[in-house]
Amino acid sequence: MNVFMKRAVELAVDNVREGGQPYGAIIVKDGDIVAEGVNTLHKIYDISGHAELIAMRKLQEEIRTNDLSEYVMYASGEPCKMCQSAMYLANLTRIYYCQTMQDAIDCDFPESDCLTLEKLNTLANKMERLELEEGMEDPIKLWAQK
Repeated sequence: MNVFMKRAVELAVDNVREGGQPYGAIIVKDGDIVAEGVNTLHKIYDISGHAELIAMRKLQEEIRTNDLSEYVMYASGEPCKMCQSAMYLANLTRIYYCQTMQDAIDCDFPESDCLTLEKLNTLANKMERLELEEGMEDPIKLWAQK
């Protein structure tokens, strides 16, 4: 295990001791830690308060871009599909994690908190499209005109 993963795990341990969930994440560029995050679900009512997303938000706000292609993510736990999607959209391609979702489930972490591809597909099958009504302005076409 390298120094960066050790820091992500240390953040996770500290977060548990403060009443939070066992997840910490750091983002690295050129051998330097540039952002850190822990799950904040125990502090604020924001379901997207995952360690990886918190670290990404901090960094993106600081550097004022959504492109994180030059950065590396270290997460103490296996990123869920929500976090994986955000990493994909931010062009993060080097991602390391320590503990698996199954490790968490085996320690009685609620399985419902572990978002899987199967669960996403179940949700996708429940989604229903409601089309624009005639005469409504189309926001996507409006955006495309820029």
